[in-house]
Amino acid sequence: MHKSSNYRWFIVAVCFAFMLLHQSDKLLIGPLTSQIMETFQINRVEMGAVFSGALLVGAILYPIWGYLYDRYARSKLLALASFIWGSTTWLSAIAPNYSMFLASRASTGIDDSSYPGLYSLISDYFGPAIRGKVYGILQLSQPLGYMLGLILATVLSSAIGWQGVFYLTGSLGLVLAVVIFFGVKDAPRGRSEPEMAELEQIGIYKFDLKIALQLFKKRSLIMLFIQGFVGVFPWNVITYWFFSYLETERNYDSGAVLGTMAPAILVLASGYFVGGAFGDYFFKRTPRGRVLVSMFGVLMGAILLTLTLNVPIANQTQFLIMLMATALFIPFSSANVISTVYDITLPEVRSTALAVQYFIENGGAAIAPLLAGIIAEATSLHTAILVICVSAWLICAVFLGLTTWLVPHDIRTLRQQMRERAELERKGLAA
Repeated sequence: MHKSSNYRWFIVAVCFAFMLLHQSDKLLIGPLTSQIMETFQINRVEMGAVFSGALLVGAILYPIWGYLYDRYARSKLLALASFIWGSTTWLSAIAPNYSMFLASRASTGIDDSSYPGLYSLISDYFGPAIRGKVYGILQLSQPLGYMLGLILATVLSSAIGWQGVFYLTGSLGLVLAVVIFFGVKDAPRGRSEPEMAELEQIGIYKFDLKIALQLFKKRSLIMLFIQGFVGVFPWNVITYWFFSYLETERNYDSGAVLGTMAPAILVLASGYFVGGAFGDYFFKRTPRGRVLVSMFGVLMGAILLTLTLNVPIANQTQFLIMLMATALFIPFSSANVISTVYDITLPEVRSTALAVQYFIENGGAAIAPLLAGIIAEATSLHTAILVICVSAWLICAVFLGLTTWLVPHDIRTLRQQMRERAELERKGLAA
């Protein structure tokens, strides 16, 4: 089986490449915001609608992608997502006016909801003891993709225009679709669970509506869903408005923006792996470990962002140092939330469970860029970023605290279910 060889690290490498290039394509609109607004002669509210459109489409499609990933071959669906990414990015590049750009950019949200299947596939190549670190490695791609998008936007856009940058990243999506289709193989659902380790073969498990509905009876999962509603607000506000904030309210030129954001993003990238590694470490000692690390991360993010945005505009060095400190902690919860979802759900509904999590997150967060634009028009981007981010993280901390109390019971339930399933496999009675 592929799982027993270095092939599983090839899977990680391909998934990393997909996430890196996809995130670059998705997030480079942030540093290109000013150019796009100038091209179409639009204001912040109209640009906020562009951001929110893709997020809304992605949110709506999460449950559909989740079901498909739990029902059919995840690798082929991931290749389809890559093809859609490339195609819709090309459509955005050729849009002749604001209305067409708004519609085409919204269509890029179709593939943005494809990640649950990717994480589910990885969960069947790597056991729960190291998933946090593996997910942390994969999620390095998000800030690195952000930085790649920043470099493409600042270096290439002046030469080939923002449309040319979209042509480039869209083409990479099409190429990667071919690589995934022919190079990535699926794995049996549940193959890497400890209870299945000694079994040479296991049954085929696919989406089951009855099991999927049981997800909504898991109290710790409900708490994660609720905190997720506001949990991505900060990410989307920072992603789509922070470059504009540096340019317009802190008076940074393009060189200063790159010199500030590049080191901050590198630190942010390390925070994904550090958070995942800490989550694995403490999870081995207590079933509450991953969630405790998550709660610590969001609280530190709220405190440090407040201090960072209140650094005097003239003191760029102090601002950079504080921004880097903030960047280290704010991704702590990311890999740990995914791992926790998989710690309490059966393998055949994991894509669905994470899709519901992301649906709720993006359903709430889709309004964040537009809300930030409205607040910024009335006050400032400084106020918009600070109010939205700090409020969201404090709310998240409350519900993560409740999750910490509830999660041990749901973990024990899953482990018992897997033991019973393994026993049925040994007796040859499994589906």
